[in-house]
Amino acid sequence: MREWLAIALQRNVILRGVKVGAVVGTVLVAINQGDQILVGDLPPEVFWKIPLTYLVPFCVSIYVGVSSALSHREEIALLNRHSGDK
Repeated sequence: MREWLAIALQRNVILRGVKVGAVVGTVLVAINQGDQILVGDLPPEVFWKIPLTYLVPFCVSIYVGVSSALSHREEIALLNRHSGDK
């Protein structure tokens, strides 16, 4: 868990998450609430949905980044073990 958090808090992982969240979140908000935004009719119950719409792709990006980094580390460790056998 400590290793997972250390990777998740790396600057490049967070920056990628912010970029993905911004792009994907904006597209999703446009699809889901775009018509209400354009006419200026946003009901109060929608206000909490918009931040969540940005948060979900951010979290998915962080999860994928950490999973990828851990998988890469495992592959490198395996390769190093096998190269040491020769």
